[in-house]
Amino acid sequence: MYDYYPHETIKKQKNRHPGVFAVIGIVAIFIAGYIVGGAYSTGTTTTPDVQSLQNQLNTLQQQVSSSTVKTQTIIVDNTSLAQIYDNVRDAVVVISGIVPTDTFFGTMYSSVQGSGFVYNNNGETIIITNEHVVQDASNITVTFSNGDAYPATVKGSDAYSDLAVLTVQGSTEQVVPLEIASSSSLQVGDPVIAIGSPFGLGGTMTTGIVSQLGRTLQDSTAGSYPIANIIQTSVPINPGNSGGPLLNYQGQVIGITTAIIQNSNGLGFAIPSSTILREIPSLVATGSYADHAWLGVSGTDMTYAIAQDMGISTTYGWLITQVTAGGAAEQAGLHAGTQHIRVADGTVIIGGDVIIAVDGARIIDGDAFMTYLDEHTSPNQTISLTIIRDHQQQTIPVTLGQRPVLQ
Repeated sequence: MYDYYPHETIKKQKNRHPGVFAVIGIVAIFIAGYIVGGAYSTGTTTTPDVQSLQNQLNTLQQQVSSSTVKTQTIIVDNTSLAQIYDNVRDAVVVISGIVPTDTFFGTMYSSVQGSGFVYNNNGETIIITNEHVVQDASNITVTFSNGDAYPATVKGSDAYSDLAVLTVQGSTEQVVPLEIASSSSLQVGDPVIAIGSPFGLGGTMTTGIVSQLGRTLQDSTAGSYPIANIIQTSVPINPGNSGGPLLNYQGQVIGITTAIIQNSNGLGFAIPSSTILREIPSLVATGSYADHAWLGVSGTDMTYAIAQDMGISTTYGWLITQVTAGGAAEQAGLHAGTQHIRVADGTVIIGGDVIIAVDGARIIDGDAFMTYLDEHTSPNQTISLTIIRDHQQQTIPVTLGQRPVLQ
């Protein structure tokens, strides 16, 4: 359970203390009066009623002490956020560049800006960021928190995962690189921190939680292919945050902030660190990453309405609508859709196979399917797809291909 407005909470807790002390004061005055009255009438002997009131006073004092300890604990937690920021801020950088655009009036130039962070890859200092931050950019510079700026070069990139690695032409010995932890243990509700440069405001820190896992993004960076296994967060991010680190409360990188949904209220997405750790060695060594599995299909999530139109009882899974010629799916004999129907305010092609499991793992929608392929498969690997075809369930082996190289 996490508190997203810790200062407000502390203030409320502190506001409770005067009331508690007032009660104690009133009880103390009452006890004092009672004792004085008792002494006047019966001498200095303490009566049982007075003893009871003294016990109540002791209990209230213990409650105040307990409340004070809790408040101090929260203050310690808040201080830890400041400590995390202090520990990692120097490793978070601002990335700038110039992008040419061909127009009717000739080539025009616009500036781009994003974020990134310093990482030590087997002794070599690199900057990790999003591919879309530096895509087609020239005159790339990296600016550190102390104001030092250096020219940078793209060492490797992968548009399918929106990742890029830069090297800088300058000294980074004074910067402590960030540690990357696996995102495989993340759970919905885990608190996370983003640090970046929204709207060019470098070193900005925001917090939130993991609001969902295993999302899929369609982004022009990856062409028509989905970017899978995405972390969804409630962390407020804005243009300029892209490429910055998403951190856990130990100050470890568990993702890279990469996208937002416009006009949403705190709906952000991040590339998981499991993808970063898997790809960085190849990006540094070869400049690219080629182990993306490819099935060669398009599809849509199953719904109750689609199931009704298809005359089947299965309301979950991923309906294949199109099969790419020459792809792994066609070679395995998977079926595409054959009939257009209207569903809600759109149309869907039905009649194709419905994928409901892969290697025995239940597939409830396209996010789950793409995430499974991203996490657990590679080119030339054979998987078992459980499908619904002609109202019957069957299992089909499919040998995956490799995604084409983006031009």
